[in-house]
Amino acid sequence: MSRSFIASLSAMLALPLTALAGDLRQDANAVFAPITPAAVSGAVKNNELTPAKIELGRELFFDPRISRSQIISCNSCHNLSLGGVDAGSTSIGHGWQKGPRRAPTVLNAVFNVAQFWDGRAEDLKTQAKGPVQAGVEMNNTPANVEKTLNSIPDYVTQFKKAFPSDAQPANFDNFAKAIEAFETTLITPNSRFDKFLTGNDTALDGAEKKGLRLFLDKGCASCHGGINIGGNGYFPFGVVQKPGADILPVADKGRQAVTKSASDEFVFRSAPLRNVALRAPYFHTGQVWTLEEAVALMAADQLGVTLTADETAAIVAFLGSLTGEQPRVEYPVLPARTKDTPRPQ
Repeated sequence: MSRSFIASLSAMLALPLTALAGDLRQDANAVFAPITPAAVSGAVKNNELTPAKIELGRELFFDPRISRSQIISCNSCHNLSLGGVDAGSTSIGHGWQKGPRRAPTVLNAVFNVAQFWDGRAEDLKTQAKGPVQAGVEMNNTPANVEKTLNSIPDYVTQFKKAFPSDAQPANFDNFAKAIEAFETTLITPNSRFDKFLTGNDTALDGAEKKGLRLFLDKGCASCHGGINIGGNGYFPFGVVQKPGADILPVADKGRQAVTKSASDEFVFRSAPLRNVALRAPYFHTGQVWTLEEAVALMAADQLGVTLTADETAAIVAFLGSLTGEQPRVEYPVLPARTKDTPRPQ
Protein backbone atom coordinates (compact mmCIF):
# COMPACT_ATOMS: atom_id res chain seq x y z
CA MET A 1 0.00 0.00 0.00
CA SER A 2 1.63 3.27 -1.10
CA ARG A 3 2.26 6.15 1.23
CA SER A 4 0.23 8.44 -1.03
CA PHE A 5 -2.75 6.08 -0.79
CA ILE A 6 -2.41 5.96 2.99
CA ALA A 7 -2.24 9.74 3.12
CA SER A 8 -5.33 10.01 0.93
CA LEU A 9 -7.19 7.48 3.09
CA SER A 10 -6.19 9.31 6.27
CA ALA A 11 -7.47 12.55 4.81
CA MET A 12 -10.77 10.91 3.87
CA LEU A 13 -11.14 9.44 7.35
CA ALA A 14 -10.45 12.82 8.92
CA LEU A 15 -13.05 14.59 6.82
CA PRO A 16 -16.13 13.42 8.70
CA LEU A 17 -14.72 14.75 11.97
CA THR A 18 -14.45 18.26 10.56
CA ALA A 19 -17.70 17.96 8.70
CA LEU A 20 -19.42 16.70 11.83
CA ALA A 21 -18.38 19.81 13.76
CA GLY A 22 -19.64 22.00 10.95
CA ASP A 23 -22.90 20.13 10.63
CA LEU A 24 -23.41 20.23 14.39
CA ARG A 25 -22.91 23.99 14.48
CA GLN A 26 -25.26 24.46 11.56
CA ASP A 27 -27.91 22.33 13.22
CA ALA A 28 -27.44 24.15 16.52
CA ASN A 29 -27.67 27.60 14.94
CA ALA A 30 -30.97 26.59 13.36
CA VAL A 31 -32.41 26.12 16.88
CA PHE A 32 -30.41 28.37 19.23
CA ALA A 33 -28.84 31.82 19.16
CA PRO A 34 -25.98 33.52 21.03
CA ILE A 35 -26.59 36.43 23.37
CA THR A 36 -25.89 39.81 21.73
CA PRO A 37 -26.52 43.45 22.80
CA ALA A 38 -29.03 43.78 19.97
CA ALA A 39 -31.01 40.87 21.35
CA VAL A 40 -31.33 42.66 24.70
CA SER A 41 -32.51 45.98 23.30
CA GLY A 42 -35.01 44.24 21.07
CA ALA A 43 -36.52 42.33 23.99
CA VAL A 44 -37.65 45.39 25.99
CA LYS A 45 -40.87 47.16 25.08
CA ASN A 46 -42.26 50.49 26.29
CA ASN A 47 -39.38 51.25 28.63
CA GLU A 48 -36.41 53.30 27.50
CA LEU A 49 -33.21 51.95 29.02
CA THR A 50 -31.10 54.75 30.48
CA PRO A 51 -28.13 54.72 32.90
CA ALA A 52 -30.16 56.63 35.51
CA LYS A 53 -33.01 54.14 35.33
CA ILE A 54 -30.67 51.14 35.48
CA GLU A 55 -28.81 52.53 38.52
CA LEU A 56 -32.08 53.25 40.31
CA GLY A 57 -33.27 49.74 39.55
CA ARG A 58 -30.04 48.29 40.94
CA GLU A 59 -30.65 49.95 44.30
CA LEU A 60 -34.30 48.96 44.38
CA PHE A 61 -33.43 45.34 43.55
CA PHE A 62 -31.39 45.11 46.75
CA ASP A 63 -33.63 47.24 48.99
CA PRO A 64 -35.55 45.15 51.57
CA ARG A 65 -37.66 48.16 52.55
CA ILE A 66 -39.81 47.44 49.50
CA SER A 67 -41.28 44.53 51.48
CA ARG A 68 -43.73 45.02 54.34
CA SER A 69 -41.38 43.32 56.81
CA GLN A 70 -38.40 45.22 55.37
CA ILE A 71 -36.49 41.94 55.43
CA ILE A 72 -37.03 40.68 51.87
CA SER A 73 -35.56 42.20 48.72
CA CYS A 74 -35.70 41.02 45.11
CA ASN A 75 -32.23 39.58 45.63
CA SER A 76 -33.48 37.48 48.55
CA CYS A 77 -35.20 35.08 46.17
CA HIS A 78 -33.22 35.88 43.00
CA ASN A 79 -29.75 35.76 44.50
CA LEU A 80 -27.20 36.96 41.97
CA SER A 81 -24.53 34.88 43.69
CA LEU A 82 -26.50 31.69 43.09
CA GLY A 83 -27.42 31.91 39.42
CA GLY A 84 -30.31 34.31 40.09
CA VAL A 85 -32.32 31.89 42.24
CA ASP A 86 -32.87 30.82 45.84
CA ALA A 87 -30.71 28.19 47.53
CA GLY A 88 -33.73 26.18 48.69
CA SER A 89 -36.55 24.43 46.89
CA THR A 90 -38.97 27.32 47.24
CA SER A 91 -38.50 30.74 48.76
CA ILE A 92 -39.41 31.90 52.27
CA GLY A 93 -41.61 34.96 52.26
CA HIS A 94 -43.50 37.23 54.65
CA GLY A 95 -44.03 35.73 58.09
CA TRP A 96 -41.79 32.75 57.21
CA GLN A 97 -44.35 31.45 54.73
CA LYS A 98 -43.00 28.99 52.17
CA GLY A 99 -43.87 29.77 48.57
CA PRO A 100 -45.61 27.17 46.39
CA ARG A 101 -43.15 27.38 43.46
CA ARG A 102 -39.44 27.78 42.98
CA ALA A 103 -38.24 31.28 42.10
CA PRO A 104 -37.27 31.31 38.40
CA THR A 105 -33.84 32.67 37.59
CA VAL A 106 -33.60 36.39 36.95
CA LEU A 107 -30.50 35.91 34.78
CA ASN A 108 -31.37 36.34 31.09
CA ALA A 109 -35.05 36.56 32.05
CA VAL A 110 -35.43 39.42 29.58
CA PHE A 111 -35.33 36.81 26.79
CA ASN A 112 -38.28 34.76 28.09
CA VAL A 113 -41.58 34.82 26.23
CA ALA A 114 -43.23 35.83 29.51
CA GLN A 115 -42.44 35.77 33.22
CA PHE A 116 -43.33 33.31 36.00
CA TRP A 117 -43.68 29.56 35.47
CA ASP A 118 -47.23 30.06 34.19
CA GLY A 119 -46.45 33.11 32.04
CA ARG A 120 -48.92 35.37 33.81
CA ALA A 121 -46.67 38.45 33.46
CA GLU A 122 -45.98 39.62 29.93
CA ASP A 123 -42.67 41.31 30.76
CA LEU A 124 -40.23 42.09 33.57
CA LYS A 125 -41.92 45.31 34.68
CA THR A 126 -45.21 43.47 35.12
CA GLN A 127 -43.41 40.65 36.93
CA ALA A 128 -41.72 43.11 39.31
CA LYS A 129 -45.07 44.14 40.73
CA GLY A 130 -46.20 40.60 41.52
CA PRO A 131 -43.93 39.51 44.39
CA VAL A 132 -44.25 42.92 46.06
CA GLN A 133 -48.01 42.45 46.43
CA ALA A 134 -48.14 38.67 46.97
CA GLY A 135 -49.10 37.83 50.54
CA VAL A 136 -46.74 34.86 50.61
CA GLU A 137 -43.82 36.96 49.36
CA MET A 138 -43.29 40.67 50.19
CA ASN A 139 -46.91 41.24 51.28
CA ASN A 140 -46.83 44.97 50.51
CA THR A 141 -49.10 47.39 48.67
CA PRO A 142 -48.38 49.88 45.87
CA ALA A 143 -49.44 52.73 48.16
CA ASN A 144 -47.02 51.67 50.89
CA VAL A 145 -44.18 51.26 48.37
CA GLU A 146 -44.82 54.76 47.06
CA LYS A 147 -44.95 56.15 50.62
CA THR A 148 -41.60 54.52 51.34
CA LEU A 149 -39.95 55.81 48.16
CA ASN A 150 -41.23 59.35 48.59
CA SER A 151 -40.08 59.46 52.23
CA ILE A 152 -36.43 59.00 51.20
CA PRO A 153 -35.02 62.19 49.61
CA ASP A 154 -32.27 60.41 47.66
CA TYR A 155 -34.85 58.15 46.01
CA VAL A 156 -37.03 61.13 45.13
CA THR A 157 -34.03 62.74 43.42
CA GLN A 158 -33.12 59.55 41.57
CA PHE A 159 -36.67 59.00 40.34
CA LYS A 160 -36.77 62.57 39.01
CA LYS A 161 -33.54 61.93 37.14
CA ALA A 162 -34.71 58.59 35.75
CA PHE A 163 -38.22 59.79 34.83
CA PRO A 164 -37.78 63.52 34.11
CA SER A 165 -41.10 64.00 32.33
CA ASP A 166 -43.26 62.68 35.21
CA ALA A 167 -44.80 65.11 37.69
CA GLN A 168 -44.74 62.50 40.50
CA PRO A 169 -42.05 60.09 39.34
CA ALA A 170 -41.61 58.01 42.53
CA ASN A 171 -44.61 55.81 41.81
CA PHE A 172 -45.25 52.08 41.63
CA ASP A 173 -45.25 51.90 37.83
CA ASN A 174 -41.87 53.61 37.62
CA PHE A 175 -40.55 51.41 40.41
CA ALA A 176 -41.34 48.42 38.20
CA LYS A 177 -39.80 50.05 35.12
CA ALA A 178 -36.58 50.73 37.01
CA ILE A 179 -36.41 47.11 38.19
CA GLU A 180 -36.94 45.96 34.60
CA ALA A 181 -34.19 48.28 33.34
CA PHE A 182 -31.70 46.86 35.83
CA GLU A 183 -32.71 43.27 35.19
CA THR A 184 -32.01 43.69 31.47
CA THR A 185 -28.34 44.02 32.44
CA LEU A 186 -28.37 40.63 34.17
CA ILE A 187 -27.33 38.66 31.11
CA THR A 188 -24.63 36.02 30.81
CA PRO A 189 -23.02 36.19 27.36
CA ASN A 190 -19.94 34.44 26.04
CA SER A 191 -20.64 30.98 27.33
CA ARG A 192 -18.55 28.29 25.70
CA PHE A 193 -21.71 27.28 23.83
CA ASP A 194 -22.06 30.83 22.48
CA LYS A 195 -18.47 30.65 21.30
CA PHE A 196 -19.15 27.35 19.57
CA LEU A 197 -22.24 28.81 17.86
CA THR A 198 -20.18 31.70 16.53
CA GLY A 199 -17.42 29.55 15.05
CA ASN A 200 -15.01 28.31 17.70
CA ASP A 201 -14.66 24.55 17.11
CA THR A 202 -12.66 24.00 20.28
CA ALA A 203 -15.05 25.82 22.62
CA LEU A 204 -16.79 22.49 23.31
CA ASP A 205 -14.95 19.27 24.02
CA GLY A 206 -15.90 15.88 22.62
CA ALA A 207 -18.30 14.96 25.43
CA GLU A 208 -20.08 18.31 25.21
CA LYS A 209 -20.47 18.02 21.43
CA LYS A 210 -21.88 14.54 21.90
CA GLY A 211 -24.29 15.96 24.47
CA LEU A 212 -25.35 18.73 22.11
CA ARG A 213 -26.00 16.21 19.34
CA LEU A 214 -28.07 14.09 21.73
CA PHE A 215 -29.91 17.21 22.96
CA LEU A 216 -30.92 17.93 19.38
CA ASP A 217 -31.59 14.38 18.21
CA LYS A 218 -33.49 13.14 21.26
CA GLY A 219 -35.92 16.07 21.11
CA CYS A 220 -34.81 18.16 24.10
CA ALA A 221 -34.49 21.23 21.87
CA SER A 222 -38.16 21.03 20.90
CA CYS A 223 -38.96 22.69 24.26
CA HIS A 224 -35.58 24.21 25.08
CA GLY A 225 -34.56 26.30 22.08
CA GLY A 226 -34.01 29.93 21.19
CA ILE A 227 -31.60 32.41 22.69
CA ASN A 228 -32.33 31.35 26.27
CA ILE A 229 -32.27 27.59 25.53
CA GLY A 230 -35.87 27.51 26.75
CA GLY A 231 -38.25 30.02 28.27
CA ASN A 232 -39.77 30.62 24.84
CA GLY A 233 -42.92 28.48 24.98
CA TYR A 234 -45.43 26.55 27.06
CA PHE A 235 -45.51 22.78 27.30
CA PRO A 236 -47.32 20.12 29.33
CA PHE A 237 -45.27 18.61 32.14
CA GLY A 238 -45.49 14.85 31.71
CA VAL A 239 -46.26 14.29 28.03
CA VAL A 240 -45.61 10.54 28.09
CA GLN A 241 -46.19 9.96 31.79
CA LYS A 242 -46.75 12.17 34.81
CA PRO A 243 -43.95 12.31 37.37
CA GLY A 244 -44.73 11.79 41.05
CA ALA A 245 -46.81 14.25 43.06
CA ASP A 246 -43.70 15.56 44.80
CA ILE A 247 -42.41 16.85 41.45
CA LEU A 248 -45.80 17.61 39.88
CA PRO A 249 -48.34 18.38 42.65
CA VAL A 250 -51.89 17.68 41.54
CA ALA A 251 -53.16 20.93 43.07
CA ASP A 252 -50.93 23.13 40.92
CA LYS A 253 -52.55 23.20 37.49
CA GLY A 254 -49.93 25.49 35.99
CA ARG A 255 -51.00 27.77 33.15
CA GLN A 256 -54.61 26.66 33.42
CA ALA A 257 -55.00 29.10 36.32
CA VAL A 258 -54.11 31.91 33.90
CA THR A 259 -55.96 30.89 30.74
CA LYS A 260 -58.84 28.95 32.39
CA SER A 261 -58.49 26.45 29.55
CA ALA A 262 -58.67 22.74 30.31
CA SER A 263 -55.99 22.11 27.68
CA ASP A 264 -53.50 24.10 29.78
CA GLU A 265 -53.70 21.80 32.80
CA PHE A 266 -50.17 21.06 34.02
CA VAL A 267 -48.75 23.29 31.28
CA PHE A 268 -45.78 25.44 32.26
CA ARG A 269 -43.33 27.74 30.52
CA SER A 270 -40.24 25.74 29.66
CA ALA A 271 -37.28 26.45 31.89
CA PRO A 272 -34.46 28.47 30.29
CA LEU A 273 -31.30 26.38 30.56
CA ARG A 274 -28.56 28.99 30.46
CA ASN A 275 -26.50 28.68 33.68
CA VAL A 276 -28.59 25.66 34.67
CA ALA A 277 -25.55 23.99 36.25
CA LEU A 278 -25.43 26.81 38.83
CA ARG A 279 -28.97 26.63 40.12
CA ALA A 280 -30.05 23.31 41.58
CA PRO A 281 -32.65 22.24 42.60
CA TYR A 282 -34.76 21.96 39.46
CA PHE A 283 -38.33 22.31 38.14
CA HIS A 284 -41.07 24.55 39.49
CA THR A 285 -41.22 22.56 42.72
CA GLY A 286 -37.48 22.46 43.28
CA GLN A 287 -37.56 18.79 44.24
CA VAL A 288 -34.83 17.45 41.93
CA TRP A 289 -31.33 18.20 43.13
CA THR A 290 -29.03 16.96 40.37
CA LEU A 291 -28.85 17.58 36.63
CA GLU A 292 -28.42 13.85 36.04
CA GLU A 293 -31.78 13.13 37.65
CA ALA A 294 -33.44 16.08 35.91
CA VAL A 295 -32.19 15.01 32.47
CA ALA A 296 -33.25 11.40 32.97
CA LEU A 297 -36.69 12.46 34.21
CA MET A 298 -37.28 14.81 31.29
CA ALA A 299 -36.18 12.17 28.78
CA ALA A 300 -38.53 9.56 30.24
CA ASP A 301 -41.58 11.66 31.11
CA GLN A 302 -41.48 14.19 28.27
CA LEU A 303 -39.94 12.22 25.41
CA GLY A 304 -40.49 8.58 26.32
CA VAL A 305 -36.77 7.93 26.01
CA THR A 306 -34.58 5.94 28.36
CA LEU A 307 -31.07 7.36 28.25
CA THR A 308 -27.98 5.33 28.97
CA ALA A 309 -25.65 6.53 31.71
CA ASP A 310 -23.19 7.71 29.05
CA GLU A 311 -25.89 9.63 27.19
CA THR A 312 -27.06 11.29 30.38
CA ALA A 313 -23.48 12.24 31.27
CA ALA A 314 -22.93 13.72 27.81
CA ILE A 315 -26.08 15.87 27.98
CA VAL A 316 -25.14 17.05 31.46
CA ALA A 317 -21.68 17.94 30.13
CA PHE A 318 -23.30 19.97 27.34
CA LEU A 319 -25.53 21.78 29.85
CA GLY A 320 -22.39 22.80 31.72
CA SER A 321 -21.21 24.67 28.62
CA LEU A 322 -24.25 26.98 28.91
CA THR A 323 -22.77 28.83 31.89
CA GLY A 324 -21.86 32.31 30.69
CA GLU A 325 -20.05 35.32 32.09
CA GLN A 326 -21.88 36.24 35.29
CA PRO A 327 -22.94 39.87 35.78
CA ARG A 328 -20.62 41.80 38.08
CA VAL A 329 -22.97 43.77 40.31
CA GLU A 330 -21.65 45.96 43.10
CA TYR A 331 -23.74 45.72 46.24
CA PRO A 332 -25.23 49.21 46.66
CA VAL A 333 -25.16 51.43 49.73
CA LEU A 334 -28.84 52.31 49.98
CA PRO A 335 -30.17 55.80 50.78
CA ALA A 336 -31.07 56.43 54.40
CA ARG A 337 -34.60 56.29 55.71
CA THR A 338 -36.23 59.28 57.42
CA LYS A 339 -38.72 59.72 60.24
CA ASP A 340 -41.50 59.52 57.60
CA THR A 341 -40.42 56.15 56.18
CA PRO A 342 -42.95 53.45 57.12
CA ARG A 343 -41.81 51.08 59.87
CA PRO A 344 -41.46 47.31 59.35
CA GLN A 345 -44.64 45.32 59.90
